[in-house]
Amino acid sequence: MLDTLAALGRFGRFAARVTWRILTPPWNAEDFHRHAWTVAIRCVGPVLAVTFPFGMVIALQGLSIFDLFGAQRLLPSLISVAILREISPVMASVLVAAQAGSAYAAELGAMRIKEELDATEVMAVDSLRWHVAPRVAALAFACPILNTLGDIGGLAGGFVMSVWIQGENAGVFMANLWTFTHVGDLLGGIVKTATFGLIIGMVACYHGFHATGGAAGVGKGVNDTVVRATLCFFAANYLLTSAFFSA
Repeated sequence: MLDTLAALGRFGRFAARVTWRILTPPWNAEDFHRHAWTVAIRCVGPVLAVTFPFGMVIALQGLSIFDLFGAQRLLPSLISVAILREISPVMASVLVAAQAGSAYAAELGAMRIKEELDATEVMAVDSLRWHVAPRVAALAFACPILNTLGDIGGLAGGFVMSVWIQGENAGVFMANLWTFTHVGDLLGGIVKTATFGLIIGMVACYHGFHATGGAAGVGKGVNDTVVRATLCFFAANYLLTSAFFSA
């Protein structure tokens, strides 16, 4: 238990130091743009490949239930609420953790093992400001963009299943798509994914920055990054969902 508390304390101190550097420029803006662009390009395909069929599944399962009550017109609202509030934010963040989070942990871990981070500090360059802050900020910036694209993919999947495959009326679908959804649902998803991106970036960079034990230590850091980042933002998802949508 003491070791766990000590580890949490070290992570909290690391997160505070990185947050301070993000909020107090200058930092490596060129790396920020490069990392944000790379994350968006690498993850947009997997995000759409996941949210599109999720939208189709929600439409298929929801229609089978609404048919029992003759309430097929409510199906578009179910799809939009599920996609905007939960499916797209969570699935996009899981894929970012698996793709970008693991990559950042591996990159920083390799730099630590090769003593590149030590060399940076010897040259009086702040390694947290130069190497870590741009990566964390890039994930916090890229995740909401990927979530928005995931929203579009999920809604498109629901439309394809409902209208093109199940034969529902396209006009009725579009007319009822936003019945129970509001701008707050979209903004809530953006805030959630920005928070998830910040969590993923902090966890990934922490494990990479403090990697030890050679290649095996880097591999362990990558594995711990995916598992712990996912658990952390799942817990944060419950808290944020309760705060935004419980009423």
